[in-house]
Amino acid sequence: MNEIAVAALLPADFDDRSRVWIYQSTRPFTDEQAREIDEQITQFTEQWQVHGKPAKGWGKLLYNRFVVMMADESYEAISGCSTDSMVRIIKSIERQYDCNLFDRLSITFLVKDKAEVLPVNQVQYALDKGYIHADTLLFNNLVGTKKEMEAQWLQPLSQSWMADKLNFNTTNTPS
Repeated sequence: MNEIAVAALLPADFDDRSRVWIYQSTRPFTDEQAREIDEQITQFTEQWQVHGKPAKGWGKLLYNRFVVMMADESYEAISGCSTDSMVRIIKSIERQYDCNLFDRLSITFLVKDKAEVLPVNQVQYALDKGYIHADTLLFNNLVGTKKEMEAQWLQPLSQSWMADKLNFNTTNTPS
């Protein structure tokens, strides 16, 4: 998947500088749960307020695992209170679906078009055993804007923020 494919997942009418928040679930959601979550997120973004004014917001569950929220701040800058209201909906989804959306100790890779999660401390082992490779796509949930998400959300492990923490010399190569 490349920049064009990620761009197709995001709203075209949002400024490239729109702020992005990505919440990764510790488990995948079923298709039915995904529909319910998307409905809740849509209801939230349609009512999202910034100091009493409507925010231009968007949200979606992607790959049945990532809650992605976006705010186009070219309309109205998102305030702390607005961010807090977003976090409340995320925490509500956690409670409702018994998952963790704030786990920063797991990394997700795109393997055979499916989002697969590994604990950070097992990434080197997975590399060594050939489960993942230098060119396996990693979901970089550290992106902060729409433009960054389009260009850097999916990136080869060898080009990711994790690359300097790994030893690629002992890894198997894909066959």
